Amino acid sequence: MFDYDSELARYHERLCEALDVRPGDRVLDIGCGTGKTTRDAARAAAPGTALGIDVSVPMLAQARRKAATEGLGNVAFVEADAQAHAFQSEHFSLGTSRFGTMFFSDPVAAFTNIGRALRPGARFVQLVWQAADRQEWHTAIRAAIAPEPAPTTSVSTAADAFALADPHVVVDVLTAAGFTAVDVADVREPVYYGPDADHARAALLQLGMAKELVADPDSASTGRALDRLHTTLDAHDTGDGVWFDSRAWLVVAHRP
Repeated sequence: MFDYDSELARYHERLCEALDVRPGDRVLDIGCGTGKTTRDAARAAAPGTALGIDVSVPMLAQARRKAATEGLGNVAFVEADAQAHAFQSEHFSLGTSRFGTMFFSDPVAAFTNIGRALRPGARFVQLVWQAADRQEWHTAIRAAIAPEPAPTTSVSTAADAFALADPHVVVDVLTAAGFTAVDVADVREPVYYGPDADHARAALLQLGMAKELVADPDSASTGRALDRLHTTLDAHDTGDGVWFDSRAWLVVAHRP
């Protein structure tokens, strides 16, 4: 399983700082993955609680194992789509998501549903990716693997990693969903793929982006692509791991 927590460690710090969980909070974590944000929120919220929601069964299994190992009794995880899940109305005092809200088929419906779960006055704090051409991890890796990389300058309108890359779209969607005082701030941090090029390549090949681009593992062209990828990763080895530049939006919205 790809280690998103290590990849996004710098962003995690920025999100936790902005989230500012207080004792007694009830925190909702959307697209929680293996639950790093949820568990950290639970620790900060005690005697409050934290709930993580995700559609990935393997990731949630890992989240539950880690919570049990860490002895966290005030955290829970649910397998469901946040767009349609029947949350308890006005239950949570704080909502968050670390790159987990870009994949909804109907973003307005999804954020409306999330908003219903938040108490009046609650904040919803999330990170979403900026446009693809601002992501070195995306452009450099695709250029290394794909013989003819597709243009990456446009903002996606599909339910993918860049679906919320346009800040105007973010504001419009959240406003349509009933949120107010939406603030979008530029955040720039590097992302991490491993201690060296070999480990980074192994990690990246677990991701759909690399799997799709390297379609035939036995072909000569795939071998050349993997060689180019290794060269690119080695060029990004800082001596303290393999890092790529990236840009995100830190979005804070309020439930009226």
